[in-house]
Amino acid sequence: MSFKPIILVAGEPNSIFFEILFKILRTKKIKSPLVLIASHKILSLQMKKLNFKKKVKILNFKKITHYKLNNSSINLINVDYNQKKAFEKISNKSNNYIKRCFEIAIVLLKSNFSNKLINGPISKKNFLKKKFLGITEYLAKKFNKKKIAMLIYNNELSVSPITTHLPLKKVSKAIDEKLIYEKVKLISDFYKTYRGLKPKIAITGLNPHCESTGKFNEDEKIIKPTIKNLKKRKFKVYGPFAADTIFLRKNRKKFNVILGMYHDQVLTPIKTLYEYDAINITLGLPFLRVSPDHGPNETMLGKNLSSSLSLYKAISFLEKTK
Repeated sequence: MSFKPIILVAGEPNSIFFEILFKILRTKKIKSPLVLIASHKILSLQMKKLNFKKKVKILNFKKITHYKLNNSSINLINVDYNQKKAFEKISNKSNNYIKRCFEIAIVLLKSNFSNKLINGPISKKNFLKKKFLGITEYLAKKFNKKKIAMLIYNNELSVSPITTHLPLKKVSKAIDEKLIYEKVKLISDFYKTYRGLKPKIAITGLNPHCESTGKFNEDEKIIKPTIKNLKKRKFKVYGPFAADTIFLRKNRKKFNVILGMYHDQVLTPIKTLYEYDAINITLGLPFLRVSPDHGPNETMLGKNLSSSLSLYKAISFLEKTK
């Protein structure tokens, strides 16, 4: 079996990404060639700080197809970044560096060198500057894709928010039948392609207990009719369910996916249930984009105590796909 390369954009230089990558390279055998896009200087500083030794092979990304790649060394496309210490405080200083890393990755993806991308944690507040809700939307814009979905994936149960990093006060106005349909379609297509099954999707209500004390009840007027129409289109959708009980064991085990109305409604319980045993997959892009389901973890920098499980799950998932 031929394994396509996996592109790794390291992301925020002052994060735990290199630490968890080193842990994986120490203990796991990865068959797919890993191509890292990052600063050689930061990589070297953090290798020394975290006592990790491995040969680094510098690649010219314009001649990437000329190399015979394996993981006997770290395959690195160097992007210069000036930092004196292994770790510094996260700031917008790294914005241009992160942008250049993504630009190189996008060139490689569009050239069909690879169809697999993992990006490390990024400080959305600093890098995105309120121009995008998240990296999901940032990459969608780069590939001119408007229909996208965030899937927090676990083999037993996955979740997806209808709205992503949107302030709560804006959620109710963003929800409509078209948006819910788009997410359900993307999730169903993903499960059909990568799991060979038609997923059972539970859809939550927006309001507590699916009830509203206001004049307009989104659960009755928008969500319930949408579910009815989706059923007519042969999707396996059910609900709306109250968000405070759908994650009980006897309820959640009936479904492959729980689709919520907003970010924390479904991400809080999935992280409580599985912690780092989940990955963030962007659906709707012309390639597979996966990221570990956690942030830069600034308070843990340099301590060598962070879990590498989510990153390893991301790599393992991509290794199993064409």
